[in-house]
Amino acid sequence: RERDAYANLAMPAILRRHRLRDRDAALATELGYGTLRALGLLDAVVAACADRPLHRIEPPLVDALRLGAYQLLRTRIPAHAAVDTIVDLVRDRAGSRSAGFVNAILRKVAEQDEAAWTAQLAPSVEEDPLGHSAFVHAHPRWIAQAFADALGGTAELDAALAADDARPVVHLLARPGEITAEELALVTGGTEAPYSPYGVHLEPGSGDVGDIDAVAEGLAVVQDEGSQLVALALARAELAGDDGGRWLDLCAGPGGKAALLGGLVALDGGALDAVERSEHRADLVRRAVDGLPVTVHTADGREAPLPDAAFDRVLVDAPCTGLGALRRRPEARWRRNPEDVAGLARLQRELLTAALRHVRPGGVVAYVTCSPHLSETVGVVGAVLRRHRDVEKVDARAVLPGVPDLGDGPAVQLWPHRHGTDAMFVTLLRRLP
Repeated sequence: RERDAYANLAMPAILRRHRLRDRDAALATELGYGTLRALGLLDAVVAACADRPLHRIEPPLVDALRLGAYQLLRTRIPAHAAVDTIVDLVRDRAGSRSAGFVNAILRKVAEQDEAAWTAQLAPSVEEDPLGHSAFVHAHPRWIAQAFADALGGTAELDAALAADDARPVVHLLARPGEITAEELALVTGGTEAPYSPYGVHLEPGSGDVGDIDAVAEGLAVVQDEGSQLVALALARAELAGDDGGRWLDLCAGPGGKAALLGGLVALDGGALDAVERSEHRADLVRRAVDGLPVTVHTADGREAPLPDAAFDRVLVDAPCTGLGALRRRPEARWRRNPEDVAGLARLQRELLTAALRHVRPGGVVAYVTCSPHLSETVGVVGAVLRRHRDVEKVDARAVLPGVPDLGDGPAVQLWPHRHGTDAMFVTLLRRLP
């Protein structure tokens, strides 16, 4: 709240600073991530129990109330222990008067469970089913509407929002040429991913992933299976003509997909160019691809100093609202707003246009977003294709064998509730020879 920090970056540093491990680390992570995920629901409950609006309560006390309400409503921590711990925390930080104020509110929260509070505060499921689902699963209404639009209705909305609101499984990428998924699963105690041949799943609450030897040694990295699949779709797509082994990642930071593509192209003696606008993120890419045949360029992907019509395969993993990864970035759902979409869609169109300029005739571009919002997915692709008649769509389903429920194609939209992945979107476009 104070620094607009990202939970997935801040939490590991907090665990290390306080030397929390095993069960303590798992509990701290659950409380932090869980409270961020449920923020809207928690705020509604706390507001119903307070004698003043939340904006008139000191922000640190609001944070404490959120943490306490989360424990009371969504964990098995005994109510007295949850209340006493938060009250002691507030007393140490803000004094006895504030502690008494927080104690009174939390005791009101504890008078009902989550189901009872939902029945009291949520919109009517009969009169406003979308609003009801958004409240129950702690999503802003506009995001629930975007999901419903992408799903073609509300039939799967509850399932999609529930999956988005659950603790995600940890996904690892076994780096090609370094370790196999089977070997990585054995050394980590995980299980091989169902769809990606390079993926391994670990149970939630597995501790600091950086402590895993294979990760510390650079043999594996944390990467959602959906991200692996969209990169593999590009690598597997059929070209017109031979693959000359010259690939391009036009929006490479922080480097996860570049590491996978770099490992794959290296197996056949090729090379990858990776472009990243931010110097800091470009350095992250360099670290991620260390030892691979990857050249990193610090440049704007829309104006990259690279030749036109030169690359066999181009990835556009476009900056987006990130609505598809809210289960892993729980704070994002409350920071984004509908006004963000238009500016990002314009940037996405410009990046896709640049990619089509760099790909050779017969080569393939993968347009990827971690968002199911139609304005960021089919809207962007449709707008660009209206100005480019020398491009055809490639059916992405054909290069993702064994992955079910991919829809009518040719684009693919992955979903947490269907595939256990982030909500990744990919369209494959081949420039006509």
